[in-house]
Amino acid sequence: MTRISLKVDGQNVSDDVEPRTLLVHYLREQLGKTGTVIGCDTSNCGACTVHLDGRSVKSCNVLAVQADGSEVTTIEGLSANGRLHPVQEAFRECHGLQCGYCTPGMIMQSVDLLQENPHPTEEEIRLGLEGNLCRCTGYHNIVKAVQYAADNGGGDK
Repeated sequence: MTRISLKVDGQNVSDDVEPRTLLVHYLREQLGKTGTVIGCDTSNCGACTVHLDGRSVKSCNVLAVQADGSEVTTIEGLSANGRLHPVQEAFRECHGLQCGYCTPGMIMQSVDLLQENPHPTEEEIRLGLEGNLCRCTGYHNIVKAVQYAADNGGGDK
């Protein structure tokens, strides 16, 4: 076992983990952050996307021990003071989901995209989300939601 300490959604945590434990499993099984979804375990789908030190990563591709000393934000930590993050609100407003399975990862990747480029074109949105897969929507409303968020200050947070 290896001792790790990190900040998850603003809370300091410290735990003993097996060195082979993936960050996604640590978040879900030890911390109860079940909004971080296990989709493929091969880093292809992006459903497990979280922010690690402010940048989006696929948490099935990161060992928990690699996150030692870092700050992790999950979908549960994105909202503040009982209010949805502007990107979460945009996905709700534009119905950027269908079954909802990919939605947490899509939102986390969209937040990162908008932090990098607060006013992306449709093509830039599609390129920025290409590592996150949705098997239901056809992406039209997801792209629309990101554009809505950009137009309403989602990239300015």
